[in-house]
Amino acid sequence: MPDGGEEGFGPGGGFGVRRPLRFLAHKLDLDEKQIVQLARILDELKTERAQAAVDDRRTLAEFADALAGDQFEAGKASSAGERRVESHKRLRDTLIRSLGQIHAMLNPEQRARLAHLIRTGILAV
Repeated sequence: MPDGGEEGFGPGGGFGVRRPLRFLAHKLDLDEKQIVQLARILDELKTERAQAAVDDRRTLAEFADALAGDQFEAGKASSAGERRVESHKRLRDTLIRSLGQIHAMLNPEQRARLAHLIRTGILAV
């Protein structure tokens, strides 16, 4: 399925699909308890991705500021680079924690189906 532009797991998309919760609930045959758990996990990922987007905008502004003056401000550029690295680390850590939580809530058959969706590119993480 194409990326629908919602925030979530995949780059620019909610787990690579427009309605990740509904899509996964259907494809994995989730029960009500699993749907509630997955909704919480996806919400946390959405929040972290939004923060990463804010950090990226700040980083770009700092890079631009480092270039704008008569002299290149290496310290400002370095600080911006560190902000980007730390933001990506936080996002990576949240993604790994979320994948672990999803793994724990699924049964073996559901995990196999989810892995297949990821392997085949139907879902992007």
